[in-house]
Amino acid sequence: MIKYIPVIGMEVHVELKTKSKMFCNSKNGLGQESEPNIHICPVCTAQPGTLPVPNQQAIEFVQLAGLALNCKLNLKSKFDRKNYFYPDLPKGYQISQYDQPLCGLGHMDIQLTTDSSQLTTKRIGITRIHLEEDTGKLIHPDGADYTLVDYNRAGVPLMELVTEPDIENGEQARIFCTRLQQICRYLGISDADMEKGNMRCEVNLSLHKVGEPKLSGTKVEVKNINSFRFVEKAINYEIERQTEALENGEVLVQETRGWDSVKNVTVSQRKKESAHDYRYFPEPDIPPMEFSVEYVENLRRKLPELPAQKEKRFAEEYALNSADIAVITAGSDLAEYFENIISEIMEKVKSHEIEAPLEKVIKLAVNYIISELRKHLAENNHDVRDLKITPENYAELIGLVADGKINSSAAQVVLKEMYHTGGDPSHIVEEKNLGQVSDSGELEGVIEQVLSANEKSVEDFKAGKENALKFLMGQVMKQSGGKANPQMVMELLKKKLS
Repeated sequence: MIKYIPVIGMEVHVELKTKSKMFCNSKNGLGQESEPNIHICPVCTAQPGTLPVPNQQAIEFVQLAGLALNCKLNLKSKFDRKNYFYPDLPKGYQISQYDQPLCGLGHMDIQLTTDSSQLTTKRIGITRIHLEEDTGKLIHPDGADYTLVDYNRAGVPLMELVTEPDIENGEQARIFCTRLQQICRYLGISDADMEKGNMRCEVNLSLHKVGEPKLSGTKVEVKNINSFRFVEKAINYEIERQTEALENGEVLVQETRGWDSVKNVTVSQRKKESAHDYRYFPEPDIPPMEFSVEYVENLRRKLPELPAQKEKRFAEEYALNSADIAVITAGSDLAEYFENIISEIMEKVKSHEIEAPLEKVIKLAVNYIISELRKHLAENNHDVRDLKITPENYAELIGLVADGKINSSAAQVVLKEMYHTGGDPSHIVEEKNLGQVSDSGELEGVIEQVLSANEKSVEDFKAGKENALKFLMGQVMKQSGGKANPQMVMELLKKKLS
């Protein structure tokens, strides 16, 4: 019987992909390897007499994220000073937002699979999304009694999203964070790569007894989580740890814990006796911001088709299953490439350049993207933008397979050649003599040779051993150099052996 119910909220920081930093003209070197302290200026290193100028693109990026997450955009907003002292904060305070963030209440709907394999929707509330500047980076050389500071990251625009305590377990948190990353990438506001630090997730978790108020438990914060898989693991571990402690009569303390990905445990970092007083006050060097309703509507029109919308449309237009849709729409580049391929396929089917039914051709196109094309991209550490294969050539290759002009083995050879050279599939088939043999007379001749040379396998099949048929099939394919039409071979073999 369940005695304790988890209450989980997330704080997610996302570094924005602007050209310059938040309050100055220094380059935003996000995701680039560079020498320490080269993307800096008097503003982001807090030299006396300098003044901040807000980055309009960063403000727009946060507002786009807010619209994508169904948030209410505040028509009045302002920046505030968050006061604390730390070496990576050159001003001695951080320019952030306090009581008037850019975005207010919103939500994200995530898809969950029930125990009976049914899809269900879970809504995660968004409390707020605000904009602030990132801090510098502390470097601790091995064996040294000093710390170095790299200010390249100081002043990079940082979006912070805070959820309502609506998450119930590690799986939901992982799905939420994965979807948020996907939305950021679709919007083009950030790569949101956790391994590179573009996206940082913190967990706030407590347990309450069944029947007691939702927020009656002791809140524990978990940091240092650098992958979606670890988000799930850290939460599930912390639920187990707190449950065990409470059942043993221990008193939980409010604290910050870090995730140890080697030992798969959370480790106490510091106790929190009370909430930190950051002494927020309005940033005197930046005037308050006001936005018109017309501005918000113009911004809304800039929104691209978002993942959930694209998934729904792909299911309706192309009759794809949910697993295939999840792969094809994972990134906007792959989804766009897929749609360009489908457009070419439709033209070729309409003009009878491809004879196979459209539904069959689309299914083949999806299968080859998922099983073959993605494999080549991963092996070569490329993304879709690096592809040399045009949608037209890809559609032509799928047509050759669908119409039985080449078999799947030949198609893999052709696709690999196309991947590296960008070549035309028909030319590659001709050059490598990969055309599929579908002439029944020619195939019957090969089958006769194979049956004569493998009399024992023929006897085994007639004795009821099904594996013998697979062996004979393999021998025919080998004899034909892999060019025989497998479907015709199977039909002719069964006919000969009956």
